[in-house]
Amino acid sequence: MKALQQLTEKVLSGEPITKVEAMCLYQQPLDELCKSADAIRRHFCGNRFDICTIINGKSGRCSENCRFCAQSAHNHTGAAQYPLLPEEEIIAQAKRNQERGVLRYSIVTSGKRLSDGEVEQMCWVVQEIKRTVGISVCVSFGLLDKRQFRKLKEAGVTRVHNNLETSRRNFPHICTTHTFDDKVQAIHAAQAAGLSVCSGGIMGLGERAEDRIDMAIELRRLQIKSVPVNMLNPIPGTPMENNPRLTVEDMRRIVAVYRFILPDASIRLAGGRGQLPDKGRSCFTSGANAAISGDMLTTAGITTQTDMELLKGLGYEVGLCNE
Repeated sequence: MKALQQLTEKVLSGEPITKVEAMCLYQQPLDELCKSADAIRRHFCGNRFDICTIINGKSGRCSENCRFCAQSAHNHTGAAQYPLLPEEEIIAQAKRNQERGVLRYSIVTSGKRLSDGEVEQMCWVVQEIKRTVGISVCVSFGLLDKRQFRKLKEAGVTRVHNNLETSRRNFPHICTTHTFDDKVQAIHAAQAAGLSVCSGGIMGLGERAEDRIDMAIELRRLQIKSVPVNMLNPIPGTPMENNPRLTVEDMRRIVAVYRFILPDASIRLAGGRGQLPDKGRSCFTSGANAAISGDMLTTAGITTQTDMELLKGLGYEVGLCNE
């Protein structure tokens, strides 16, 4: 407990903790750790809660061999396959989300990267969303370059999503068709184009606690302020279909440790949250202060109305964070 108190005070004073100190947090009593993480969250972020929704703008037939993914062409999952959705469908979904009180909307596409033609098409869609709806638009279009990211920014995109997925050490066990450094290079390109970046990973890929901490420290180095924490949903037909599921206690400790490492970030519960019996409620008092609401890419999520009621009961105010 003395070590926990000292590390809490260190973070509250604005000093970053080390990897060794973060590993020490895995030995602390869970409830006390989570209370300390929530105190850090309140100190740096207040009661603002960032909620976003996503649309699966292009599905399946992905060339990459990510071992967790239903949309990889290397895996046989029966996931839907379709090219870019019609522009009007993406715009209509943005409007429906805005009407439900959502302030951030992300267009996600499968594949290693969109082509120049597809980027141009999506730029037009983003411009129309900004003109007719007004919701903040994020995109997840793969490993684009600075030129493509700049076009998206000029069209009205405010944030790019690009998950590291796991630690540098563990990455080759998860994917071999692109590298951890490819991910980092794309993040740098987006930042150089003037975009903020949302990046995190998936927990339950067979990683160690050290891998989770290494990824968080890399995100801190990259100055990432929106960090999705996904929980693996072991999908039949993927190489990870038999991976053990994480528990509520596992996820509470993960988000609490992430809050210590990334004290002023939006730590965002993302895919897999619906597997938790409490739908993430206990994580929202353990350091997490953001979430993806509604359906995920290939799995069902939690309705926006349910989330809004939950957040109101916890005393949160929904609003954009780290914009």
